[in-house]
Amino acid sequence: MKLGQKIRYLREVEGSLRGLGRPMTQLELVRALRTEVGKGRPGKGKPDKRKTISQSYLSQIENGTRPHMTQSSRALLAKFFKVHPGFLVDDPEGYHTELTSDLRSTEGQLDVWLLQGSERFANDPELSQVLIKAAREKDTRSSLLLLGAILDTPGLAARLLEALRPELGDSGNHRRAASADGRRI
Repeated sequence: MKLGQKIRYLREVEGSLRGLGRPMTQLELVRALRTEVGKGRPGKGKPDKRKTISQSYLSQIENGTRPHMTQSSRALLAKFFKVHPGFLVDDPEGYHTELTSDLRSTEGQLDVWLLQGSERFANDPELSQVLIKAAREKDTRSSLLLLGAILDTPGLAARLLEALRPELGDSGNHRRAASADGRRI
């Protein structure tokens, strides 16, 4: 994957994480960099221009007319997106994710699948956020296997939902009916 593609992908993910329901624009990214990462020089109150990039610079990187970034720009974007600076380079010729272990490859595929799902269900912000949280889990596969075990245990999902999110139990079929003496049936 080329550097520009990675930046576009990270803007897309960041837009989902921020609840925009769309990719973050280049201009929104530049503004967020200025306010969230380039806080300014101590005692000056003005943004530190050394700790920001322009929209045109970002555009050049994304469309490939500027194939490399400065080290300071790479560090700034890595800090903002919370990725390793080494991720923000072109992948070497012939690089394939299949060269990693099957488990790691599965984790990455699950994470991408969950993030795509979060974008697909952007109109349901609560569900979208849950999918993003699952993708951010260190061991996504185990989290999904745990969910499967919960669903395999009769009644456990409903009881957990009622205990952890009682407000959802009141809104329909998540809650089991109670008998006349108050016992669950």
